[in-house]
Amino acid sequence: MTYEMPVTGTDIWYYFICKREAWLMMRKIAPDNEDENMEIGRFIHEYTKKRGKKEVDVGHIKVDRLKKIKDEYVVQEIKKSAKFRESARYQLLYYLDTLRQMGIKAKGELTYSEEKKREEVVLTENAKKKLDETIDSIRKLAKQTTPPSPKKIKFCRQCAYKEYCWAEG
Repeated sequence: MTYEMPVTGTDIWYYFICKREAWLMMRKIAPDNEDENMEIGRFIHEYTKKRGKKEVDVGHIKVDRLKKIKDEYVVQEIKKSAKFRESARYQLLYYLDTLRQMGIKAKGELTYSEEKKREEVVLTENAKKKLDETIDSIRKLAKQTTPPSPKKIKFCRQCAYKEYCWAEG
């Protein structure tokens, strides 16, 4: 039996945004905690916790909300905006697939709080195939001894890891 590195929803989230950032996160290399976006994220997390909206642990995953409507489970993932839509979709698909493996049939719902929009997410055969390919790619990335080279993308300005990529030496 071969050991397969566990992949998390967070790994999937960062992989779709920036593979270098995903590599740094998997190595537990701390981002700049003084970064404004990190502070906003902590504030939103604490604010929702105070309103009684706690994350739900199911096995080894942590979902924002799990509710049952009639006979169907709905996994809700709450994001500030749709800016990272693909990351959010595949993170939620990962949760749906993990629940499926546990014998729990569920559908997903992405909620974008700033935009007051919701999007249904369903684990289709095509989505499952791309998810499996992504998980394999994340495992290969994790085995690399050095991070991927930095690439300027539109998200760099707001990244808490920007000093790791663009600091002048």
